[in-house]
Amino acid sequence: MVSFSAVAKRYPGGEEALREVSFSIAAGELAFVTGRSGAGKSTLLKLIPAIERPSAGSVLVNGQNVGALKRTAIPYLRRNLGLVFQDQKLLYDRSVYENVMLPLAFSDHGPREAARRARAALDKVGLLGREKANPIQLSGGEQQRLAIARAVVNRPSLLVADEPTANLDAESAARILEIFVAFNQVGVTVLIATHDQSLVERYGERVLRLADGRLASGATPA
Repeated sequence: MVSFSAVAKRYPGGEEALREVSFSIAAGELAFVTGRSGAGKSTLLKLIPAIERPSAGSVLVNGQNVGALKRTAIPYLRRNLGLVFQDQKLLYDRSVYENVMLPLAFSDHGPREAARRARAALDKVGLLGREKANPIQLSGGEQQRLAIARAVVNRPSLLVADEPTANLDAESAARILEIFVAFNQVGVTVLIATHDQSLVERYGERVLRLADGRLASGATPA
């Protein structure tokens, strides 16, 4: 599903965010990426949808070398990915329902099927009753659930999330993780970056630990 082979990422100015990182995530796995702030977690996740490109090594997603993809091919790659990043990019001039419908505007689904999928995604995250609300009316936890609904509305095979519980209280954080676990239980591969060790200890069977841009542990399943 996802395979990193000797991946390095250097930014202009010489900053080396990742160094010789190698691991594989199998289809259907639930895995966490942990490490201190600056360890390289966000960079690692951004390489998967080709938001960033590796400076060395290869990143394979479903057999595709995403670092070598042409720009015109990247949108097709991302259609099979669900992405939840710290900057949620919710649109506050549109309703909850309209935010979730956005990814379907670029799909082949007809209006009736698109509406059905959007409502099903909102139902999955417990927001079906808030579909007419504006995102600014939602709590932090509800906004994160909205971001997840938008990420999964296309029914991706891989769900990638960067610190999805940041700035949430313990109860909201646990609820968000339970949503990811539920998706994983129906076959979605899930990769989550987090610094919340309590959540990792509760839900993590596979943990990739980064330290100073290197993979300290978790390269192969236990």
